[in-house]
Amino acid sequence: MKDFIAELEAARRSVGTGSLPAGEARVITIERTYPADVEDVWDAVTDPERIPRWFLPVTGDFRVGGAFQVEGNAGGEIRACDAPRLLRLTWVMGPPTPEDSSVVEVRLAPADGGGTTLTLEHTAVVPPEMWDQFGPGAVGVGWDGALLGLGLHLDSGEALDPAAVLESPELRAFNVASSAAWGSALAAADGLGEDEVAARVAATTAFYVPAEDTSAQG
Repeated sequence: MKDFIAELEAARRSVGTGSLPAGEARVITIERTYPADVEDVWDAVTDPERIPRWFLPVTGDFRVGGAFQVEGNAGGEIRACDAPRLLRLTWVMGPPTPEDSSVVEVRLAPADGGGTTLTLEHTAVVPPEMWDQFGPGAVGVGWDGALLGLGLHLDSGEALDPAAVLESPELRAFNVASSAAWGSALAAADGLGEDEVAARVAATTAFYVPAEDTSAQG
């Protein structure tokens, strides 16, 4: 299995602000380069038969204006699809909102020296209390995990075994490191104090990496 931490360190993260029809928004951005051509990466992130090989099953009407639903996760509408460069869609947990409050944009470009640079930008109106508790890691760790899965799939060409990945100690370490990486990105963007950042990192880590139950162990 590939080195998960090396995969994490291959990505660049940033935190900023933006706006959506629903109001002022937070923006998180992840950028990384894969050793695959643009067409292959595009196919991996847009083909509904291929997406479950590295992410989750998805159903819907796969055209601009069509709705989709990721199994056990978010749903939304496809707002733009310019193959093989740009995919934009709304990304909402629960019922659709009357105004866009959460938008994900994926951009692909040939990388210098070969491969493909993928940039994922998630812009969302976030309740202040949620941002103050978790910061960008609330969604950032999940997107890091998705891009890890994509990288593993592109490298092997095979479908991932979700159980093997989810139960691996390597993934727990990956999520801990991802939470810390988003804390660093937040500190660089907002200039928060060390204790404030640490509190958000701790809350995010506890959510994604809950303490293991040792009560059944002798």
